[in-house]
Amino acid sequence: MDVARITEITAGSNKSFEDAVEAGIKRATKTLKNVTGAWIKDQQVVVKGGKIKEYRVRMKVTFVLAE
Repeated sequence: MDVARITEITAGSNKSFEDAVEAGIKRATKTLKNVTGAWIKDQQVVVKGGKIKEYRVRMKVTFVLAE
């Protein structure tokens, strides 16, 4: 039986929410082994001068613990 763990991370992009998710998953897989999925908990934007400067996502990343 596998045992999984969930960790929460925040990632950002100046392009889009989708790009922020991609960046977050890419970075998470450098540190975490056996990543099996992610759930987007929250989205927000950083606004400066009336324009969106950054898209941010907070996600919960699931990974299976090694035996």
